[in-house]
Amino acid sequence: MATSPPTLNPAQLQAVHHLHGPCLVLAGAGSGKTRVITHKIARLLEAGLAPKEIAAITFTNKAAQEMRERARELVGARAAKDLVISTFHSLGVRILREDGTRVGLKEQFSILDSDDVLGVLRDAGGATDNKLARQWQWTISLWKNLGLNSAAAAAAAKDDDERVAARVMALYEERLAAYQAVDFDDLIGLPLKLLTTDDAARLKWQTGFRHVLVDEYQDTNAVQYELLKALVSHPDERRAGRFTAVGDDDQSIYGWRGATIENLKRLPQEWPDLTVIPLEQNYRSTSAILRAANNVIASNPKLFEKKLWSDLGEGEPVRLVECDGEDHEAERAVAFIQAIRARGVESAGAQAAQGAEVVKFSDFAILYRANHQARIFEQKLRAAQIPYKVSGGQSFFDKAEIKDLCAWLRLLVNNDDDPAFLRAVTTPKRGIGHTTLGKLGEFSGKWKVSLFEALFTESLAAQMSAKALGSLHEFGRYVNELQHRATHTRGGEAARALMLEWLKDIGYEQHLYDTEDNEKAAQSRWTNVLDFIEWVAKRCGGGLANDGSNQIREEQTVLEVAQTISVIISLAERNEEQDQVTLTTLHASKGLEWPHVVLAGVNEGLLPFKADDEEMTAHRLEEERRLMYVGITRARRTLAVSTLRRRKKGRETIQGVPSRFIGEMKLHEVQVREDPRERLKKLRAALQAKVDTTPPPER
Repeated sequence: MATSPPTLNPAQLQAVHHLHGPCLVLAGAGSGKTRVITHKIARLLEAGLAPKEIAAITFTNKAAQEMRERARELVGARAAKDLVISTFHSLGVRILREDGTRVGLKEQFSILDSDDVLGVLRDAGGATDNKLARQWQWTISLWKNLGLNSAAAAAAAKDDDERVAARVMALYEERLAAYQAVDFDDLIGLPLKLLTTDDAARLKWQTGFRHVLVDEYQDTNAVQYELLKALVSHPDERRAGRFTAVGDDDQSIYGWRGATIENLKRLPQEWPDLTVIPLEQNYRSTSAILRAANNVIASNPKLFEKKLWSDLGEGEPVRLVECDGEDHEAERAVAFIQAIRARGVESAGAQAAQGAEVVKFSDFAILYRANHQARIFEQKLRAAQIPYKVSGGQSFFDKAEIKDLCAWLRLLVNNDDDPAFLRAVTTPKRGIGHTTLGKLGEFSGKWKVSLFEALFTESLAAQMSAKALGSLHEFGRYVNELQHRATHTRGGEAARALMLEWLKDIGYEQHLYDTEDNEKAAQSRWTNVLDFIEWVAKRCGGGLANDGSNQIREEQTVLEVAQTISVIISLAERNEEQDQVTLTTLHASKGLEWPHVVLAGVNEGLLPFKADDEEMTAHRLEEERRLMYVGITRARRTLAVSTLRRRKKGRETIQGVPSRFIGEMKLHEVQVREDPRERLKKLRAALQAKVDTTPPPER
């Protein structure tokens, strides 16, 4: 963790005590922005606001959880309990759960995840190609983040592909309305629609929140900006503009998913009384690292002036590591880690009396522009027996096939789980189309019952054909039968047999082969399914717990395991901090920090990234430069920037051109080109010499 200031510095104090009127806090990397936000929450409580009148909005559940914990430490558990600290999407759910009926949603609407959306789009567009459906999904999400519906998207479409996507979007909108379902983008768009079209709802939410704080403001998209604006534009001028936006224009790196730096430009234009407070003191990095970061970002046009500085000392110069190719680069990264670890061991040995800190593997990160760059680093780290984790990769439980099975199990536990019902009834397909599900959704919304309960209601027969009703009843009866068997099936062997029979009944293996683009991919997914069955069977089987407690676990039924599956999954994904080197993309590294960082593949074409058929516009180049800046500022003590003399491009090997960003760092005055392997040899030699010259202990 970065060193936190014992007290707030003058700029932080100014931000914390600015309570009336709009405020933009330009929080440079490592400048203590979370500390400022939590202290400002405490100051607002001191000023008389009730906890429920303060909303702090961020972008990830992890960031919201950290902010919640920091606030609890500062203001106490009782006050923190009623604070509204959430992501934009969680706030959207809150608004729609309370007032969604005003925009046509039933109270228990369903929220579709990414895989659910893909299935609906594939069906709506009649696509058998997952790649095409994913392209529609990406395009439609981008349009929604710009505030466009299908009609507006059709009018703005630039080519035939976009015109097709707009037609699919129209069909997709119809299905969502019929299913009484929303996707993640709707969790922002529908609350905005509510606040802009319903005067009573708008006044309720504007009055309810007396101060809104937004973290990572530079990552907001057009719809999120409008939602924020709607929340803080109170008709009483004395209460309008009570917000604090915390962000950094130098760290705006998500333009490809709809985030726009224009939102920072709009703030002073739409709020002329905006107070701008830059946080420039960095508590994370040495001066050498910050100088390189400042030099790079100076090439971008500035919205607001800001220059990071640190009182942590000059530190080691930034290393420029020139490599022959990808293999050599990975070897030198391994040597860099080993050299610093060896130096740490030497230092710890010399300063044992002072309790010197030992350098851990988890102190290192290797950052790269694209996921494919990780493979060679994984190989070399394994060969060197260095533990590592690839951050940002897909969790086992995030795989579509595992989500399919979990949806069925969730439905067995809770028949009223509408998202689980929608996924199970359509995976695999069983002749129940979107028209039937649409009528079922309308019926359930009208009578305020779940989709599962609705399908057994006598009056449903008047809404659809006998054939459609028969298909629904067949599905319902199968779920009830499976639920009964899962309740009475106990032990690992019995659970395994039941689940294999269930998957055979619904034809799940064939479904995978029918929906995948190639046989190898289908086989891989079926292997994951068999792994999941073993995972559940082991938990049904009892025996010695594998959590280190050495307690004997009793045999469980399939339903009992299904009841705890969401908790088991969340615990499985909440990996305890392990001593591992982190491999991750630059995008995924934002918000994180490590004592020692390697920036890999800093070459033209990789960083800045440029595809062959792509024009490098000034706008794109500026965002890539901000990405480089983010990478540099992840490092606390040492930073190595590696570049390739030759690099692979497809099946070819081409000449590597060092990135223009290396020149912009202006390392020439303090450049270090020493090979880490040579340094490692010197350190080992020094340690051996010390051993050879140390006299034996007296007997």
